[in-house]
Amino acid sequence: MHYKNILVQNSDQICYLTINRPKYLNSLNNETIDELSSCIKEIIQNKEIKCVILTGAEKKAFVAGADIKEFSDYNKIQAKDLSKNGHEKLFNLIENSTIPFIAAVNGFALGGGLELAMSCHIRIASDNAKMGLPEVSLGVIPGYGGTQRLPQIVGKGLALEMITTAKMINAEKALSIGLVNQVCNQEDLIAKCVEMANKIKCNSSTAITNAIKSVNACYQDGVDGMESEINFFSDCFETKDFVEGTKAFMEKRKPKFN
Repeated sequence: MHYKNILVQNSDQICYLTINRPKYLNSLNNETIDELSSCIKEIIQNKEIKCVILTGAEKKAFVAGADIKEFSDYNKIQAKDLSKNGHEKLFNLIENSTIPFIAAVNGFALGGGLELAMSCHIRIASDNAKMGLPEVSLGVIPGYGGTQRLPQIVGKGLALEMITTAKMINAEKALSIGLVNQVCNQEDLIAKCVEMANKIKCNSSTAITNAIKSVNACYQDGVDGMESEINFFSDCFETKDFVEGTKAFMEKRKPKFN
């Protein structure tokens, strides 16, 4: 399928998904969100893909935020639909994907851009990355999960500091507070993400699916995370991957998962 605002390439069980609006610092407009949603739904159904690397085109920005001019004249009802649709179409879709998403954060990741990175399962940043949630400086709050995911990742105090001051932090600071998993030179960013993806794809896809579901259960209202872990753990015992993994261990060889 042809897309206007994103680039998609599949290679060696890894999907490279690039937001391609460099003229606008890869900002998220409604069209781009729709394209990403459609593409990600296809990726999730593709049994050949073991990991997704999500990034922004060129070197200036991962995603510099949402496209403000699209909603600057919205009323309350329109704004509610904007936030709700964004959650459902894209951010929650990524977070709940059974295929791990790695955000390759190059340059600016602000507002909706940082929210997009936080919806991914793993974040690797280039040393020129700048991250922040500047929404309060526009008279609004983060509306794509920023007030929920940031405290989960860095803690309530740091999250409130970042949100209320609207300040940007650099990659090293993001690493020190756990907002990103690794930092590397910009030239090495995609290679570092591929290195991580290669480690992931060697393992059981069914086990990874259950692990993601189990971790996410911890953050769902009314869900007992420990009970979910017990159930997902036991589900693994009826899979071919469990048979192959335990057999390979006892035979002192590497497992061969589908």
